[in-house]
Amino acid sequence: MVKVSIIGSGNVAQHLISAFSAASGIALVQAFSRNKENLVHLLDPIQITDDLNALGDADLYIIAVSDDAIVEVSRQLPFKGKLVAHTSGSLSIDVLDGQNRKAVFYPLQTFSKSKPVNFREIPICLESKNADDYRMLEIVAHTLSDAVFAIDSVQRKAMHVSAVFVNNFVNHLYKIGCDICNEHQIPFQILKPLIRETAQKVMLLDPEAAQTGPAKRRDQKTIAAHLELLSNANQKNIYQILTQSIQDEQRL
Repeated sequence: MVKVSIIGSGNVAQHLISAFSAASGIALVQAFSRNKENLVHLLDPIQITDDLNALGDADLYIIAVSDDAIVEVSRQLPFKGKLVAHTSGSLSIDVLDGQNRKAVFYPLQTFSKSKPVNFREIPICLESKNADDYRMLEIVAHTLSDAVFAIDSVQRKAMHVSAVFVNNFVNHLYKIGCDICNEHQIPFQILKPLIRETAQKVMLLDPEAAQTGPAKRRDQKTIAAHLELLSNANQKNIYQILTQSIQDEQRL
């Protein structure tokens, strides 16, 4: 039985706590939160501490806090020589304090506390400084997911940038689409089958092959009409930048 402790109480931490609590072969021994109330709906209060110095023995400590807090939290850990992993997509393994063995345990997914996820489908990206620690990480990761990958810090940073494009930026475009619908008294619900089909299509086709629309067709009349309809300067700018980007890709 592998003993795991989670340090943090945000979106990632709470999903990891839920997943590890249900995993076989894992003993979730403790979780740290500066505010215990953040985790009482997930764990017995006796398993929650708000004092880093009260952290008990574990085989793996996972720091699931904001990127800005990882360095300081790793410095404050009251033990030495333990396996400590962070969950950041953008930070190097080397930001962790050298008093413990360094690792990364990065689940590549967007997490919201109110939205359940299927961890078996979530890629978990692992990195460590030695082979024995990697084997431990791999054992732990496979209790949660069927998709486990060895990804180093440089690769993970590039992957995180890619994820921002396909997730955060795309979601912002959904928000813009919703704003335009609301402005013209159109229910955003009408667009959801299109959103679903686009997402499903890219599972089967390369994104370049899946591209459609007026920019791809170089339909200047439609593009001009869209720009005329848009009343928000920021929306116009984004529309023009993306249109130009699609058309520039076709010239390559």
